[in-house]
Amino acid sequence: MNKPVITNQHLRTVARLTFGNTASLIYLGIVAATAVFVTVDTLFVAHEDASFSGVWLFFLAAPTVLLFLLGSSMWGAEAAGPDWYVYLALVVSVLVQSFALGWFVRLLRGGSGRTRSAHPQGA
Repeated sequence: MNKPVITNQHLRTVARLTFGNTASLIYLGIVAATAVFVTVDTLFVAHEDASFSGVWLFFLAAPTVLLFLLGSSMWGAEAAGPDWYVYLALVVSVLVQSFALGWFVRLLRGGSGRTRSAHPQGA
């Protein structure tokens, strides 16, 4: 049986699709700015009622975060599982969607991701 081998080239391709294009970077920037907003709102702003600012992170991580939270039913009574699981689900969901966005951009451009020569063939 041939096991798939993960090479440095595969890792570079995944990193490039996740972090190396404009669309993914804009998405990750929006998520980071929202995370800072949620953190500041949670820690430093007094609310009479509960704040729903954290919902914005889930909106940005949807729909993949919903799949992870469906899998959290293994913890039973807790609504979404332990806190660490919710945070991990958010991070992994954002990274998966950033990768998918990079892959979609590459698909739209019609490229295989390989750099092309600046000179046409035969020139």
